[in-house]
Amino acid sequence: MSYAVELKDLRKSFGNTEIIRGANLAVTRGERVAVIGPNGAGKSTLFNLISGRLDPSSGEVLLNGQRIDGKPPYEINRLGLARSFQITNVFPKLSVFENLRCAVLWSLGYRYTFLRFLSGLHDANERAEALLVRVGLAAKRNVLAMNLTYAEQRALEIGITIAGGADVILLDEPTAGMSTTETARFIDLIREVTEGKTLLTVEHDMGVVFGLADKIAVVVYGEVIAFDTPERVRADARVQEAYLGSPVADAQGGLH
Repeated sequence: MSYAVELKDLRKSFGNTEIIRGANLAVTRGERVAVIGPNGAGKSTLFNLISGRLDPSSGEVLLNGQRIDGKPPYEINRLGLARSFQITNVFPKLSVFENLRCAVLWSLGYRYTFLRFLSGLHDANERAEALLVRVGLAAKRNVLAMNLTYAEQRALEIGITIAGGADVILLDEPTAGMSTTETARFIDLIREVTEGKTLLTVEHDMGVVFGLADKIAVVVYGEVIAFDTPERVRADARVQEAYLGSPVADAQGGLH
């Protein structure tokens, strides 16, 4: 069976320190997976390995059955994987519309050239306009990205992430720093724009995790110790043990 994302005995060391220690994971196409674990567990390193920002020390990363470990991020992106980051990453001095139009160009076949006026690229403009509506920023079309609220900038980044039509989306702590109200709205946005796509997200807010994920992957000391539905992960003794020393249940019985 060909999975959307598959990790096979993935390892990453920095000097003599092994951060990822034989991680294995197989994510089915269309699943929404939350990656959780204690601080320092290796979650961001795992995302960096999947998206090509880091090369593994050994092991394999497969995207839709094709090995991508060792490939640069831009090649992985063109194969159908897009990623957002913990820190908002937009063009601050371009408008919301211009940010989204830049993001759709490559997927429409436009390459780098100074001989075209972007205003004449009707397909790019139409797709950017549609993205504005999808991420709820149509009213902010001509606002510079740096003048958006934090939550609006994160919504713009989601728009940029999905602009190329990737079928695998990685979101790194997408709701960090948001209020409860903003978080609730953002969960709805993520759910809507990733419909039919494969989603992996690193998230610390367990309300987001249990409200969004079909499955949860628990990473501890660089290994995936559990990968199952939220209900089964919640009851997993290994997961409970991994979280000892901090609260393990909220008012609804969810892990922290």
